[in-house]
Amino acid sequence: MRHVVIVLVLGACNVTLAVETDHWVAIVERAAEQHGEVARRAAAFVADHRPGRDDAINAAIVAETIKYALKARAEFPWARKLSDDRFLNDVLPFASLDETPELWREKLYNICKPMVAGCKTSSEAAHAINQKLFDAVNVHYHRGRKKANQSPSESIAQGKASCTGLSILLVNACRSVGIPARIVGVANWKEIEGNHTWVEIWDEDGWHFMGADEPDSRGLDHAWFEGRAAQAVPGDPKYAIWATSFQPTGNHFPMVWSPEDKSVPAVDVTARYLKSALPEMDHTWSFRLWDRPGGKRLWASVMVTNDSTGIVGRFSTRAGTCDLNDMPQIELRDGREYEITLMHNGCVRRSKLDLTGRDSRTVDLHWSECTPALFDTADFAPLSEVAAEALVNGEMKKVFGAMLGSTRQSEISQKCFKTGDHKLRFRERRFGRQPDDGYSLWISLHGGGGAPTAVNDRQWKNQIELYEPEEGIYIAPRAPTDTWNLWHQAHVDGLLDRLIETYVAAQNVNPNRVYLLGYSAGGDGVYQLAPRMADRFAAASMMAGHPNESKPLGLRNLPFAIFMGGDDAAYDRNKVAQSWGDQLAALQRDDPQGYPHRVTIYAGLGHWMEGRDKEALPWMAAQTRNPWPSRVVWYQDDVTHTRFYWLEIEDEDAKKGTTIRAYVTGQTIAITSDDVSKITLRLRDALIDLDKPITVTANGKVVYQGHVARTMYAVQQSFSQRYDVPAASTALLTVDW
Repeated sequence: MRHVVIVLVLGACNVTLAVETDHWVAIVERAAEQHGEVARRAAAFVADHRPGRDDAINAAIVAETIKYALKARAEFPWARKLSDDRFLNDVLPFASLDETPELWREKLYNICKPMVAGCKTSSEAAHAINQKLFDAVNVHYHRGRKKANQSPSESIAQGKASCTGLSILLVNACRSVGIPARIVGVANWKEIEGNHTWVEIWDEDGWHFMGADEPDSRGLDHAWFEGRAAQAVPGDPKYAIWATSFQPTGNHFPMVWSPEDKSVPAVDVTARYLKSALPEMDHTWSFRLWDRPGGKRLWASVMVTNDSTGIVGRFSTRAGTCDLNDMPQIELRDGREYEITLMHNGCVRRSKLDLTGRDSRTVDLHWSECTPALFDTADFAPLSEVAAEALVNGEMKKVFGAMLGSTRQSEISQKCFKTGDHKLRFRERRFGRQPDDGYSLWISLHGGGGAPTAVNDRQWKNQIELYEPEEGIYIAPRAPTDTWNLWHQAHVDGLLDRLIETYVAAQNVNPNRVYLLGYSAGGDGVYQLAPRMADRFAAASMMAGHPNESKPLGLRNLPFAIFMGGDDAAYDRNKVAQSWGDQLAALQRDDPQGYPHRVTIYAGLGHWMEGRDKEALPWMAAQTRNPWPSRVVWYQDDVTHTRFYWLEIEDEDAKKGTTIRAYVTGQTIAITSDDVSKITLRLRDALIDLDKPITVTANGKVVYQGHVARTMYAVQQSFSQRYDVPAASTALLTVDW
């Protein structure tokens, strides 16, 4: 082993570094050969303060780190002003915590450089990155991520990350363009159990904080956790707020996923957060569900009720994570008794909740100790058709409708739905009288895209006035982003699904009369959304849009209309519209009972069709959804689903390009697919007679013969997935081959 002592002259300070091992000596010397003396000093700093786990790090990672750190320091105005100490400790390091070291800096530099064009300060640049980065790499918070401390490539590969993974990604992105950045976090909040991680960046006036993938419209130093941070305890390993450092500090960062690991140096920064104290949240409670005391955490849908006020809250517990963001909170008054209703894996249980005299505001519930609900004890007992239909249209409709209707009224009144990290604001108009079977619902997607917010806002405002159905609730949602692909992105499906479900439960919408239409970029969205969400709509109309890569295969049971100006030649929209019409006609020739459609090309008209496309509305209004079609063609686009009409697959089988065909003839269900080998059939007597034995074939081979029982479990599972009474299943059968 070689041992080399290097004296660095950084500014006015002399720093003595001890570089050990031939591997690291070679790294330092190679850096000097490539980029000169300044690179030698940078490499020696990294070598001296590296954690022991990185003794054998790939030399290419250090080489890229130094090359692009020096490049950023020379290129960006905020980086040129940095002291050597700040640059070395908070821009140069290749890792923040104990994540896997990797080649990330060049990739993030290329992504982030355009994002910070025109920014004058590191604060402006960091805020811009936080606004744009996570959509650009398609990574957002999700409890299904594989681990808390993911590297950037691990998060990008999954499209999912914890608050820690998001923070690692944001710190690295900031460092890639010369912004000093570090991880900040708390092992446990003082008032509410749970940890959290966020980011600090350095500007000329000091450190500033921001939540990763949670940009605040007010800029830096504003976040949802300010009030909780103000309750932190300086110097306390559990309750203090710590910021990471690459060089030793005498303290360590608390990594809750690896509590024994004290290898990451940290600085206690609690004092700076105490001055931002907000009013204490006196009535906020957090909830966790465990399978048993000392066991594992479970997911469940939860409803909280009180004798005097009825339903007071509804939420879902989290499983398999220690992040604070995975602990739902609701406001409950101390000193009152509540009843908790939990649905887990199709079973329902209840528990009493007394909030009197509790030391902690975290409520731990244990499934094994909860009381089975009335319909939990016989969840797999066979049911008659009459009993099953009564359950669907009676108890289940009442319970789930009440839960959704009560808890989502605020979303309707605020005109904003949220799933994950995305929001869907909307405008609403109502027409005609409510029919006996419920309102129709019209979802109308605006154009714009790839434009400033103000432009897209004008398009949104225009869309609410564009069409007037004779009857129904007409809604124009505002796209969650301003990107060119306004309505193409994966978050849109979940937001529209939540909108539909909420209006069905809370506003008496008929789920068999939901219609989708859109103009220009909104028409792009209809091309995309209608095939992949065909089981949710009664009809869809595309006005003046472009399909991009989408295909019409999934429209077998959805009436689909195309309206286009004959002179609308931009992006060949007119030609592509006719091509899609030809494809639908060809599909219908091969399947005469499927692919209902109409194509209207207005000769002599351009992108604006002078309002003539309004003829779509009476055509659409005449259509009604069939939730139990005898034939289903399911094609997965780049946004995938696990449920389509009466077919369901596992998460891991939901892949782009997967095609499944299924049809019912008498008492036989035939499935053909080269892409999956396991399917769950969601059955009901509207599709097949469940009092008689059925036969299931897959690719021509018999894979099941016999009866399939209607069960309470099947009904519960269906309602827990989606509040859709006409499409609820009463029996489940999983087959594989």
